[in-house]
Amino acid sequence: MKIPKRIQPLIDDGVVDEVIRPLMSGKEAAVFVVRCGNEIRCAKVYKEANKRSFKQAVQYQEGRKVRNSRRQRAMEKGSRFGRKQQEETWQNAEVDALYKLAAAGVRVPTPYGCFDGVLLMELVTDSAGEVAPRLNDVSMSPEQAIEDHTVVMEYVQRMLCVGLVHGDLSEFNVLVDDYGPVIIDLPQAVDAAANNHAERMLARDINNMTVYYGQYAPELLETQYAKEMWALYEAGDLTPETELTGLFEEDTTLADVDTVLEEIKAALEAERDRQERLREADAD
Repeated sequence: MKIPKRIQPLIDDGVVDEVIRPLMSGKEAAVFVVRCGNEIRCAKVYKEANKRSFKQAVQYQEGRKVRNSRRQRAMEKGSRFGRKQQEETWQNAEVDALYKLAAAGVRVPTPYGCFDGVLLMELVTDSAGEVAPRLNDVSMSPEQAIEDHTVVMEYVQRMLCVGLVHGDLSEFNVLVDDYGPVIIDLPQAVDAAANNHAERMLARDINNMTVYYGQYAPELLETQYAKEMWALYEAGDLTPETELTGLFEEDTTLADVDTVLEEIKAALEAERDRQERLREADAD
C-alpha cells in the first residue's frame, strides 16, 4: 500500500519497517497497522488541527501548561509558533496520559513514542492475533456487562486519582480483548484540577459507559458513580482503594439553573456525537 506521508520519515529512520494496512480513520487521527522489526504495532497519525473534526477542543486544552514560559506565552497568543506548540502539546498529552495511566493500573495500549505527529503503540489483539474489537461491536450477557462496567468504573476512578479525566470516553473508545476492557484515545484527556469542565466531562464519560452497559443490565442505569466519585475527589477522599457503591444522596438545596442547562446542552451534544460515530462505524 502507499505509505502515508507522515509515516515515511519513520521508515527512513528505521523506526518502522513496513506499513501493513489501514486500521481505522477517526475524527482526530488515522491508525495504521505497521511492522517494527518482529513486532506488529499500530501507528496513530494525528490529523492537522484544521482537518480534525474534534469539537470544542479549546475546552479540553484548558489548564494545560508547558514548562517553557516562552512556549506558554506563544500558545496563549495564538502565533504560528504557538499553534505549532499547541499541536505538539495535544499530541504529547496522549503519550503522557498513556504512561501515567498504565502506572496507575489502568489498561491502556503500551506507547512506544510519538514522532512528529505519529504515535507508535501496542496493537491490542485477541487470542487469535486479530485486532481486538471496539466495545460498540461486542454483545454480552447481563453478568458480563455488570462485571465489565465495574472494571471500567475502577479505571475511571484510577484516572481521577492521578488527576485525569478521559473527556471522550464511550463504547467507541474502549477495546475488548480476552482479558477485558482496554481504554484508548486520550489526546483530549483533561487535568481534573485545572479544567473547569472536568466534572461535567467525568459525568458524561461515566454516563456514556453506564448507558451502553445498561442496555444489557438495566439495573446499572440506576447507579450514580459520577456524583459519588466527584464528591469524594473534591473532598480529597478518593483513592484507588476506595470502594464505590454507585449510590449518592442528592443535595435537596435549590439547583443552579445555569448548571442544569449546561448539563442538558452537553448531553445533547454527546448524543449527537454518538449518533455521528454510529454512522461513521456503519460506513467503515
